[in-house]
Amino acid sequence: MRYATKLSADGLLPFARQAHDGPDAGPIEAAAARIKATCDDLIVLGTGGSSLGAQAAIAIARFHKGPVRIHTPDSLCPFEMDLLFKELDTARTHVLAISKSGTTAETLAQLLACRAWLEAGDHSDNLGDHFTFITEPGERPLRTYGEKLGSPILAHPTDVGGRFSVLTNVGMLPVAVSGLSVEAFRKGAEAVCDQFKADPASATAVVGAALTHTLEQEKGVTQVLVMPYAESLRAFTRWHGQLWAESLGKDGLGTTPIRAIGPVDQHSQLQLFLDGPNDKFCTFITVPSYGKGPRIDAAEAKAYGLDYMANRTIGDTVTCQSRATQETLRKKDRTVREIVIDSLSEENLGGLFVSFMLETVVTAHLMGVNAFDQPAVEEGKILTRQYLSELPE
Repeated sequence: MRYATKLSADGLLPFARQAHDGPDAGPIEAAAARIKATCDDLIVLGTGGSSLGAQAAIAIARFHKGPVRIHTPDSLCPFEMDLLFKELDTARTHVLAISKSGTTAETLAQLLACRAWLEAGDHSDNLGDHFTFITEPGERPLRTYGEKLGSPILAHPTDVGGRFSVLTNVGMLPVAVSGLSVEAFRKGAEAVCDQFKADPASATAVVGAALTHTLEQEKGVTQVLVMPYAESLRAFTRWHGQLWAESLGKDGLGTTPIRAIGPVDQHSQLQLFLDGPNDKFCTFITVPSYGKGPRIDAAEAKAYGLDYMANRTIGDTVTCQSRATQETLRKKDRTVREIVIDSLSEENLGGLFVSFMLETVVTAHLMGVNAFDQPAVEEGKILTRQYLSELPE
C-alpha cells in the first residue's frame, strides 16, 4: 500500500468534526448577519471546493426564500461576469472571496474585477465594507488584500482541504446568508458520524467504498454514477464529481464520476447506462414524493388516452420513474444502490455531504492513495501563471 489514511483519535478526520456548536459557529452567524444587513446580492468568489460545496448546500434555500440573492460565478467566464455586473447594484452588493491557499488565480482575478466595478459605482464610504474574505492564516495575497481593505477575514481551517470544506465556514457562511440553518446542517452530519463511529461495518460510507473498490478490482467497474431524483440535488452531483475525481485519480488509479439527474437524464444518458458497457456503479438518491406536487386532472388525462396519469401527482410520476429505472438497470446486471432521504432538509443534506466525504476517504484508503493531495493539477497552475506573464501589455 502506497498510502494509508490516518484517522484522528475519535475515528474522524477534521472535515467530519465540524460541530454545530463549535468555536466558528458564532463568527459565521455574525458575518452572515452583517452581510444580510447591508446587501441584496452576495457574489461568492471561489472555484472548485471553495464554491461547489456552497452551491450544493444553498440549492435547497429556494424553498425558503431568504433576503439575499447569492451568485457563484465559479467558471471564470468573462461574458458571465460582464452580465452579472450589469444586473447588480454596486451599492447593495457584497463580495465573499474564498481561497484556502490565498493564491488561486481565478479567484484573485475575479476579486480585482469586482473591486474595480464597485469603485466605479455607488458604494459605502469604506469600500472594505463590501468585502469578506476566507483564507488560511499567514502571509498570502488574498489575506494581504483583505487586510489592506480593512475587511473582515475568517480563517479557513488549515487541516481541511478545499474540496472537503463544505461543512466549514467555506460552505456554511453562504448557508447562513441564504437563511438556512448552519446548526441543522452540522447536526445532520454529526448524526451520520455517530453511526460511522458506532458501527462502521454497516455505515453507508464504508459499504459504498467496499462496493466501489471490489467492483473495480473484480468486475472492471471504472465509473461511479450519482443520479438524484430531485432537481435541488443537481449541484450536489457537481460537488461530488470534484470530490471523487480529485481525491482518487492518482498513480494511474481511480474511477470516473458521472453526473445525472432524474427523470431528465432517462431521456439522454440512460440508454448508455442500460445498453452500453457494464462498467458503472449506479447510486440513486431519492426523496419520497408520492402525492407531492401538482395533481393531474382525471377527466383531462382520460380525454387524451392518458388514463394511467389520471388523478396522479407529478411526485407519483417521478417516484414510479425512479423505481422503474432502478429495476431495469438491475435486470441488465448493473449494480444499483439507492439512498433514500425523507426530505430536502438541512439535516439530510449535511448527512449526505459527510457520508460521501467519508466514502471517498475510505475508498482512497482501500486503493492506497492520498485522498487529500492533487499533484497532477499543480503543473497546469504553474503554466497558467507563466503564460499570463508572457502576454503583451
